[in-house]
Amino acid sequence: MKKFLVVLFVGIIVTMLVVTSLASLKRAVWDSGVEFHWRTSPWSVATLFDAYFGFLTFYVWVAYKERTAAARVVWFILILALGNMAMSAYMLVQLAKLRTGQGLESLLLRAE
Repeated sequence: MKKFLVVLFVGIIVTMLVVTSLASLKRAVWDSGVEFHWRTSPWSVATLFDAYFGFLTFYVWVAYKERTAAARVVWFILILALGNMAMSAYMLVQLAKLRTGQGLESLLLRAE
């Protein structure tokens, strides 16, 4: 599992560096004329990559926490479709499951 996570996150870093570098070579991020349209602005593409890699990163933790394939699939679809709204909903569900006196480790770790 550790090797998978290392490969995943190295892949994300490398891809984001490439996408961001390519976008920077075409137009500076601080350029006031930047239009956020995927066909005309490299920063639109870089922003989408960044957002979805963030969603994927969060989903890796969700997949670890969830025990059933069905729950993993449902949360994967919700996170990719709704982004931060689904991620917030997942956190609220997890927080609601915490009992009084349980620490953050109970939130972050899978129940055995």
